[in-house]
Amino acid sequence: MDPSLRKLIDAYDPNVPLAEASTAPASWYVDPRILELERQTVFARSWQVVGRAEQVQSAGQYLTWDLAGEPLVVVRGHDNVLRGFFNVCRHHAAAVVTPSCGEATLFRCPYHGWTYSLEGTLKGTPDFSDVRNFDSASIQLPPVETAIWESWVLIKLESGGPSLAEFLTDDLIQRIRSLELRNLHWFERRTYQLNCNWKVFVDNYLDGGYHVPHLHKALNSVLDYAEYTIETGGRFCLQSSRVVSGNADPQTSAVRTGDRAFYYWIYPNFMINWYAGVMDTNLVIPRDVNRTEVTFDFYFSSADRARNLASVGVAERIQNEDTAICESVQRGLASRSYQAGRLSVRREAGEHLFHRLLHSDFSRGLRG
Repeated sequence: MDPSLRKLIDAYDPNVPLAEASTAPASWYVDPRILELERQTVFARSWQVVGRAEQVQSAGQYLTWDLAGEPLVVVRGHDNVLRGFFNVCRHHAAAVVTPSCGEATLFRCPYHGWTYSLEGTLKGTPDFSDVRNFDSASIQLPPVETAIWESWVLIKLESGGPSLAEFLTDDLIQRIRSLELRNLHWFERRTYQLNCNWKVFVDNYLDGGYHVPHLHKALNSVLDYAEYTIETGGRFCLQSSRVVSGNADPQTSAVRTGDRAFYYWIYPNFMINWYAGVMDTNLVIPRDVNRTEVTFDFYFSSADRARNLASVGVAERIQNEDTAICESVQRGLASRSYQAGRLSVRREAGEHLFHRLLHSDFSRGLRG
């Protein structure tokens, strides 16, 4: 274990109460060793969204994903069982499945033609007839834990640990169930590249609306900032606001309606933004220590394409505002003048939870 890495982790005290707490140290956002530790702990040991349930509804349907550098494939087998595998051929390690999604009756590696069933077993090895001490029946694609929750497919790289239900907790499962997501239908996906650490984007999301009046004036016009609420659970945070219409921005108020807005964050990197008849999800993917990809999936109850596109446009405007400030924060975190900042008790309980959960994963990872 690198003692200097342990020193970076120990620079944060997770036991300090929110009223006395500071943010995670700046080094957590700029040191490449922290990103590698995150890949081995935070992202390998948590349940991660990798796709939509509708993509693997029928036998033969599959999707591929890259998680923390690990290539994966999830497929609905001929027996209708959903399975996940490491998408790595057992011959010379090429990706067996290369499209992002599709339908197949079997998987054939494009490199040397090794063939696998949808259940992961090796079925064909061209030009291997003279190879000795080779038991093809014992070879299969290595499995990963896979599950469906509501509208999403999730996997966990590291075996053992909490089941999906244990990871989410009954509290969160019941809260999301009450949103009746079955009434919403996927519309489109948009992907954004940010020049910042992935945690900067999460911190920004979890600041309890603190930045909304200053950065998102149109969004702020439809939210009740004074009554904005923040609740934290085991591995989630719910931010919520009453939706108002008094002096609202016309474009925003036209597509952000209903009684309340709900903003769920699920550790470590998945967000659900819900309004009446409208939802988008954000999946935050680290690409480098100072480069992040955020994938937005948009869902609507209405088939009104023009209105739905207007709603996506409002979300994109907000995302562009967030991109600029997140990149500014990343530059500041790299400054020799900054180490950590204090947290607002009224607004930033979600950030405090996030940093404590990170510290817990980091500490377990350093212990082995």
